[in-house]
Amino acid sequence: MRANYKVELSSGIFLLMGIAALLWLATEATDYGMQIGDDTYKVTARFANVADLKTRAPVKIGGVTIGLVESIKLDPVDFDAIVEMQIDSRFADIPNDSGASVLTSGVLGDRYIGLDPGGALEALTDGDEIFVTQPAVVIETLISKYLFNSDKGDEK
Repeated sequence: MRANYKVELSSGIFLLMGIAALLWLATEATDYGMQIGDDTYKVTARFANVADLKTRAPVKIGGVTIGLVESIKLDPVDFDAIVEMQIDSRFADIPNDSGASVLTSGVLGDRYIGLDPGGALEALTDGDEIFVTQPAVVIETLISKYLFNSDKGDEK
């Protein structure tokens, strides 16, 4: 009877450790693990399509996280998505002619904003807008264009 108690106790401890590991993984995976400072400045950009971009998505330059997406709104006149980003003040020297793209990372397809620095001498400041943007590439749209437009090339 003593051996059965040890097996049950060790199984219970193993199960609790597994549940704790899953809870830790769930909270860490959804937080993106990003820490930007309290001193930030806001920048906006307009995109024709942001796909599944979400608030708190990272803003990156060269794969390094420099900020977060604060909000995504729809312009009721042009029907563009207006993305507001918070950039850490440590990265205050980003040229104001930089470009922004909606990119995909990882197997699950998490979206983020990728900035491509320009060559201007003036830097982005609080409230500036990035004018050079590239919308998200949606795989479903590419597939449907390929499938339904493939016959047009054969008619020529």
